[in-house]
Amino acid sequence: MVADKLIYSVYFILPVVLLWGAKLAGKKEWHDSLSLEQSKAFLGFLTICIMLHHVGQKTCASWLQPKTRIQQGLGFFVPIGFLCVSMFLFFNGYGLYKSFHSKDNYLKGFVKKRILPIVFMLYATTVIFYIVRLIVGEKMDVQQTLLYLTSIKLCNPYTWYAIVLPFFYLAFYLAFKFIKNDGIAVLVTTAFVVAYMLFGTTIDHNDYWFRGEWWYNCVFLFAVGIIFAKFEDKIISFFKRTYVVLMPLSVALIYPLYLFSRFVCDTFSYYGENWGAPDTVFRRRVCVGAETLVCIDFVLMFLLLGMKIKVGNKFLKFMGKITLEFYLIHGLFVDLFAFNFDGGVVNKIRIHNLLLYVVVVFVLGLISALILKKISPDFAGKKKANSEGCKLSKAS
Repeated sequence: MVADKLIYSVYFILPVVLLWGAKLAGKKEWHDSLSLEQSKAFLGFLTICIMLHHVGQKTCASWLQPKTRIQQGLGFFVPIGFLCVSMFLFFNGYGLYKSFHSKDNYLKGFVKKRILPIVFMLYATTVIFYIVRLIVGEKMDVQQTLLYLTSIKLCNPYTWYAIVLPFFYLAFYLAFKFIKNDGIAVLVTTAFVVAYMLFGTTIDHNDYWFRGEWWYNCVFLFAVGIIFAKFEDKIISFFKRTYVVLMPLSVALIYPLYLFSRFVCDTFSYYGENWGAPDTVFRRRVCVGAETLVCIDFVLMFLLLGMKIKVGNKFLKFMGKITLEFYLIHGLFVDLFAFNFDGGVVNKIRIHNLLLYVVVVFVLGLISALILKKISPDFAGKKKANSEGCKLSKAS
């Protein structure tokens, strides 16, 4: 049916969303691809891609059963979620380091200002998911309820990022608070990220934390972001000198590296426990190494692109302000209008037209994200600071 083919329009809409209002740098001119404005625009765009990734997992992933529910159209997005999240992790690491060195007393109140907002949003969406699970008819005993409400078992199945990130933030905070040598603090934070990855590879797939490879296959980019920030001047200078080679090379390598990562994952597999492989941990570590390579090239490609093309428009600026909220709440509608809700309950309301499904998820996710943003406590005291700033401005 023609209506079923309309979903392919997203492949034309997305480039327009990214490049609308973009400004091309002249010869020997450069844009700052690491500026807050540019990074927010990139992340706003990638948030939409992550939404399409989750919709794709619910509609056309190869593992779906029964096979009759599979709808073609978003297959491109199914395997690239970890690449999109790698950008978030990179900019998180980069932003922390730059803020630490540019803002006075940045670590003062760090836990309250940087970690608590993430934790709040994690549990706010957890409660919302729990209520919806009850409404759709999922049966759960006291133990299941406790596991859900504590997020030991993910009530909101899209929250691994919000669970992991506070631990990385805390590692950064402790390292830079108690270690006066900057290089050693960077090394310690990087070591924590690597230790987290190594620990993750020792755990079989399960229903709780570290459920699978997506919990650790892109997180090294958090450490890469910090290292990049430390040596930014030298790295950017190198990028400018070699741009004519580096930019096309990063683009040319992305697909071969992706195919290489798929080959490695198919050959070694993250799922060695399924057939009792004695070297399961080793297999996972080989796989995560291959996927880390493609994550690095993916981020590099965006950074190099941003040096010559300044992306940004009102829509991306708007999306960039609600990335966390949208990231954590849109999955509610992905599940609510799919064949079944997470947990197995078959939905009474399913949107069969894939483009309509995407539009509904986006619109309801957007509205919900704005509500969450509005009700979120002012942990950082920004509202008070803005209010005082307005009073001073008027007084002067």
